[in-house]
Amino acid sequence: MASGFLALLDDIATITKVAAGSLDDVAAQALKAGKKTAGIVIDDAAVTPRYVVGFAAERELPIIAKIAWGSLKNKTLYLLPGALALSALAPWAITPLLMAGGAFLCFEGYEKVHGMLHPAPAAASGAMAMAHVDEAAKVASAIRTDFILSAEIMALTLAAVTTPTLLSKALVLGVVGVLVTVAVYGVVALIVKADDAGIHLAQAGRHAVVRSLGVGIVRAMPVLLKALGFVGMLAMLWVGGGIFLHGLEEYGLGAVPHAIHAFASAAGAPLGAAAGVVTWLIDATAAGVLGLAIGWVVARVVALVAPAR
Repeated sequence: MASGFLALLDDIATITKVAAGSLDDVAAQALKAGKKTAGIVIDDAAVTPRYVVGFAAERELPIIAKIAWGSLKNKTLYLLPGALALSALAPWAITPLLMAGGAFLCFEGYEKVHGMLHPAPAAASGAMAMAHVDEAAKVASAIRTDFILSAEIMALTLAAVTTPTLLSKALVLGVVGVLVTVAVYGVVALIVKADDAGIHLAQAGRHAVVRSLGVGIVRAMPVLLKALGFVGMLAMLWVGGGIFLHGLEEYGLGAVPHAIHAFASAAGAPLGAAAGVVTWLIDATAAGVLGLAIGWVVARVVALVAPAR
């Protein structure tokens, strides 16, 4: 009896060690994948604040919460099972789907560039019902854009995962999806509410230095939000073009991306410590220019398929 009980305890200890080892492996895989997706996470954080520009302060956090919830659903309900199914059943479909998503990002970026160069006439202020429609449209647009960025994050995560079991892959994808969503939209919330914090400091600060800091934050936020919107526009073109370049390599058409990287490396090589920065800038610029060209083509196709009425 005692020996049977001891054997049971030994089995439990063995199972516990295996489970702990699996959790450690999941954590390590998630950390490795998180590093791979860092660039897109930054892009996501840069893109999102522009969706709350123009709304009343009390609507900013609710809008961010809606977008964050949509982002979490994108990653966990749609992209996670989709990524697992594609990796198991149709791995050949991953690259063309990512390239289609990249084309959408390029189109969105091109539309922003076009709007910046050809601004529409300012519309008269509408009723509260119209504001509600605009908010819903903004949230829907943000979630659509997030879907593409999230798809790229999940695809890169899946590519970085080396664990063989389906459950471990699902856990890694889930952990990365949740952590990325919390990190991105937590940062976005801090960014868009910084002006409120500045007003509080300017009005309630006990010392002149604190009040001056608050005034500086308030004055800086409109500039920061415009800058983030501009960075977000560039990010969509950069990421979209980069997806296409990566897709070309996947299909054995790596001459163009290899030539770009070789030129970037050669240009940066003589610059010593700055070589990595210069190489990255040239690679990113080339991807952005390609993204702008792809966006222009997609916009022409859209105009032909669904002409404005």
